[in-house]
Amino acid sequence: MSDTDSIKMVMAIIRPDKLASVKSALAEAGAPSLTVTNVSGRGSQPAKKGQWRGEEYTVDLHQKVKVECVVADTPADDVVDAIVDAAHTGEKGDGKVFVIPVEEAVQVRTGKEGKPAV
Repeated sequence: MSDTDSIKMVMAIIRPDKLASVKSALAEAGAPSLTVTNVSGRGSQPAKKGQWRGEEYTVDLHQKVKVECVVADTPADDVVDAIVDAAHTGEKGDGKVFVIPVEEAVQVRTGKEGKPAV
């Protein structure tokens, strides 16, 4: 096992229309590698009501994008700041950012472990 004390995963749930801005901001912050997943969820953003074929329905799970970025050499605080600045609209539903310690990292192709794998 390698020294992984400073490896962090920064995970953000953001509005889909902010993805391009967040990707650019991460590249500028020195963290261009990321994983993006389409997700749906519920937070403080209110449910929406609608009608379809005469029936009323409630949409309480909103479409979001999850961005995951593992960093070792770039400070996680810089990555968080870049995401928050790029994703902010000031409205409910802007999202959340989480920083999670990474226990171990292994690069599949080379077998490198720890920081060199990131």
